[in-house]
Amino acid sequence: MEAKTPYEVPPEMREFAERSVEQARKAFDGFIGAAHKAVDTAHGSAESTRVNTHDVARKAISYAENNVAAAFDLAQKLVQSKDLNEVMAHQTEFMKAQMASLQSQFKEIGATAQEIATKAAETVTKATKAK
Repeated sequence: MEAKTPYEVPPEMREFAERSVEQARKAFDGFIGAAHKAVDTAHGSAESTRVNTHDVARKAISYAENNVAAAFDLAQKLVQSKDLNEVMAHQTEFMKAQMASLQSQFKEIGATAQEIATKAAETVTKATKAK
């Protein structure tokens, strides 16, 4: 019987395999780095969204408190009114003040919504560029 010669991997194949493993490792490290960035960006975006939602909710509650207080003030004035002319004057004054207040509230909420949208767009743009 003839002695079998052990199989040896040619040096070129070994170098090719080593380069392939190294390239795969670098690609994987790049993928993991991108995943970490995406998670960090998402966390920052989620935190920003939470804070913005909290601010909007606080504003809405404040607006509701102001509007209810104004309605109670009107009710108090109406109860103390001496005649129909005074009732109508209080009602007219209340409506004008409420329309101005609502306009201001809508303006503030609109500005806040625009600010939130701008920040969200900037976050998306940064995340897209980071990829």
